[in-house]
Amino acid sequence: QVQLVESGGGLVQAGGSLRLSCAASGSIFSINVMGWYRQAPGKQRELVARITRDGSTNYADSVKGRFTISRDNAKNTVYLQMNSLKPEDTTVYYCNAHGWDGSSWEQYWGQGTQVTVSS
Repeated sequence: QVQLVESGGGLVQAGGSLRLSCAASGSIFSINVMGWYRQAPGKQRELVARITRDGSTNYADSVKGRFTISRDNAKNTVYLQMNSLKPEDTTVYYCNAHGWDGSSWEQYWGQGTQVTVSS
C-alpha cells in the first residue's frame, strides 16, 4: 500500500505565497518522477510542475517564474513553493508520483489539497 499525503494548502490573498508538501510512504522502493497537478471543476487535470529523481524540472507556462518544485529523495517528499499567487490559481492541487512497488512501476495520487487565492 502506497500513500501520498499532501499538506500546505489554504487561503491566501493575491500576491501571497504558499508551500505545498507531499510525502510518499508505504511499499514504494523507488520514485522516478514526482509532480503536482491541479484540476478546476469541470476541467481536465493539468500539470503544474514535475521533477525527476535527478532534479530536472518542467513547469506549465502559466506558473513559470512564480512556482518552484523541489524534492528530497531521502524523504520521498516533493514540495511546491508558490509565489505571486493569482486568483486563477485557485483550485485543488494533487500530488503525483511514479514509483516502483517491488513488482511494477505505478502512478500514485494524493487526495488533493485546496488552494484558494482571494482578490
